[in-house]
Order: sequence, then C-alpha cells, then structure tokens
Amino acid sequence: MVSGGDAPRRVLVVEDDQAHRRLLLEVLRANDYAAEGADGGAAADLLERVPFDAVLLDGNAAGRGIARLFGESEGGGSTPPVIVMTEDEPTAGLDRSRLHETLRKPLRTDELLRALTRATDGEADARGVAPGPPTAREGVRQRMVGRSREMAALWGRIEKVAPTRATVLITGETGTGKELVARAVHELSPRARRPFVATSCSSLSETLVESELFGHVKGSFTGAAGTRAGLFEEASGGTLFLDEVSTMSAGMQVKLLRVVQERVIQRVGSHHPIPVDLRLLAATNVDLAGEVARGAFREDLYYRLNVFPIRVPALRERRDDIPVLAGHFLRRAAAQAGLAVPELPPATVRAMSAYDWPGNVRQLENFIERAVIAGERRLEFTPADAAMPPAAVHPLPAPAGRAPLFALADMERQRIFEVLDQTNGHRGRAATLLGIDRRTLYRKLKQYEADGICSGCIRRRRSLR
Repeated sequence: MVSGGDAPRRVLVVEDDQAHRRLLLEVLRANDYAAEGADGGAAADLLERVPFDAVLLDGNAAGRGIARLFGESEGGGSTPPVIVMTEDEPTAGLDRSRLHETLRKPLRTDELLRALTRATDGEADARGVAPGPPTAREGVRQRMVGRSREMAALWGRIEKVAPTRATVLITGETGTGKELVARAVHELSPRARRPFVATSCSSLSETLVESELFGHVKGSFTGAAGTRAGLFEEASGGTLFLDEVSTMSAGMQVKLLRVVQERVIQRVGSHHPIPVDLRLLAATNVDLAGEVARGAFREDLYYRLNVFPIRVPALRERRDDIPVLAGHFLRRAAAQAGLAVPELPPATVRAMSAYDWPGNVRQLENFIERAVIAGERRLEFTPADAAMPPAAVHPLPAPAGRAPLFALADMERQRIFEVLDQTNGHRGRAATLLGIDRRTLYRKLKQYEADGICSGCIRRRRSLR
C-alpha cells in the first residue's frame, strides 16, 4: 500500500478480459494506486504516453503490443517492471530481463499488493533515487516483523547467505513464514532484479509435475497442444523456490538431483538439454533428515539442498514478537479495510502471548483480520477465537466512495460462475471465453466443490453439460 505522503504509484493492468480487468482496477484503486487498464493490443501505445511505475500483465493477454511491451521492438527502450499473472502457460516470447516477478493464479489481494510494492520500490533508481543495498535491506526488514533474539538470529543467517550462490534449505512449521524468508534471501541477493518464482510441490499434479517444472514440447503427451517453458526456465537468471519439497515423488527427486548437479533441464518429449542459471531455495515443514533415514527422501538430494540450512522459529518460540506482530497486522488490516484500528488492551496482549499458536504467524494474522472485518472496536482474545475456521467469504468494508475489496481468488470464482451461467453450463465454451483450457476449468470446479463452495451450483451446472 502506498504511504500517505507519496504520490500514488501508477500501474498499468494489461488484461484482455474486460470484466477481470475492471475487478483488478477496482482493487488497485481502492489501495491508492493510480491504475489504468488496457488490452494487449493497446498496452504499448499507452506505455509510450504515460510513465508507469509497474505493469501487471495477465499471461493470456495477446496482441501486437506484447512484443513491444517486453522491449522486443526495434530500439528496445526502457520499460517499468512487469509482473506476470499466469495460470498454466507463461507468456510466450517475453524478454526475461524485463520480467520482475511471476505470480501464479489464483491470487490473493495481499499477494498482489506485496508484489507491486516490491516492483515499485525496486524501481526507485529510475526516478532518480539511488536504491543501494541499505534500501533493499530496509524494505525486507519492514516485512520481517519481530524484535526477539530468535528473529535477530534468523535475520543474521539470511544476511550471511543472501549474497552467495549457495542453495538454501528452509525448515519450519506450517505458517512460520518460510516463503517470506526465501523472498528475503532473493531480494538481498545479486539476483534481486530478476524473477522470483515460487511453487508448492504438493500442489503440482503427479501426472503433470514434470511438465510444470521442466516444460514440454508440442505433442509430447495428450493435451500438449504447444511447446511451453517450465518453472526452471521461468526462473532463469533469478531464484526458484520449491516449497514442501519433501512431497516430491522418488522419480522427480532423481530429476531434481540432476538439475541441481548439472544446471541443465530437458523439456518433456525433448532430448535437447537446456542450461539454466538460477538459484535454488527449498523449504519443508517436516524433518527431512528423518525422511532420509526411513527411505522416503534421497540422501544425495538432501545434502545437495541442505548446503546452508535456515530454520524459521515457531511463534511460540518467540513470544516477545506476538504483541509487535499483532499491532502490525491490526494496522495493515484496518488500512486495507478503510476502518479505524481496533484497541489492543493489555489483557488481550497477555492472553495472546500465552497462547501457543499452533498455526504460527499465519494463524495470528487470520485471527486479526477476522476481528477487523467483524468490526470489533476493542480486541479480545480466547483460544477458541483463534481456533475458529475462516469466516465465509464476504467483501471487506470499503472506505466511502470506493469499491469493496475482494480476494482475487473470489473474483476469479465469481467470474467462472458468471461465464458458466452465460454458456448454460457448457464447460468447453466457458473455458474458451475465460481464456483457459478445459482441464484447468475442471480442476477449479472440483476444488470449489471440495471446499464446499456452492457445491449445489456446481452440480447443477455439471448436469447441464
């Protein structure tokens, strides 16, 4: 979110789908960005006329402006940092030196806003302000909230390893902030201006994981309608973060070991090796050494990944940080909702500090956000409050004159249901209108039903086609 005294950052949203573009613009403008939208054909012309601070590009956007957007036209020229939102296919033909970051759909609003903050802060030098290592360090420090000795020790290890090329294994319980640590390592490294690509190994389909990581060539398997790059190539020049690496199958562990050793990959269906220049960061919430001992994880891969270990402490191990984190989350949630910051009484602070927070920082953040959304003026706490499941999805209260804020994933789901209604439940036509393949649409609908979201609506639409 833009600080109060600064001029609003200008963001160009490049999205061919008018409804989705409008939703993105509402979110950005509600968070004090001066946002404008265009389709792929008009984007480059707008960039030539307006000095934008960042570009938010949908991976399905197409048109004559895309090549110029990535500096492939004659003369190249300077462009703002580009953040690509992608479902399955990365943007074809892009110049990776122009790409600041890749965000995998579906997105959360907070993820998008953090990415834009990283992009616009990183471009300070283009506005005549020298960025320098201290500025980068200060920005990372602001996101890694905590004053405890445990956090100081964690910060020390991040600063030691960040400037090197060493592979890092980040361990810690679920919700401790392992991806935040990975991003800090990347942003304090010489690769900070190149892509940071993050993925959870547990979220990758077993049948498609190799294609997701290494890419594939046209016709290599059923449904491979074209050639595509994988995550290793997307991260080339930058950093690839593999979360929940312990969930990789034995076969994929062998393939990952080869990449770590030789720094080359092969797309599925191809026999041509492709060199990749990237830094690898991995994370796990299990005892990986124990997995090795019981034969569930390769010992040679474990030692290749565990060059420099970083353990992220659980929240109960740094109780001194709980009041600091609570205050930070309160201010941020209230600002995003356009509400007054609730009072945090001393008795509440003591009760929160005594609680073990099994879900760690993520659980604390969710509790605070629920309390702010509920409109509580004075924050009170019991363990039962913290253990409550997330409330049903509702738009956040918006400041006067502004559109309500939704999570981007909720916008996407709403858009999918709207298009299904427009096509009378025909999923093939709906996928075409949405700009995604039918397999992706099926997967999303299956996930919505598993989550208990409008399962009756999904069954009704399925019965139509």
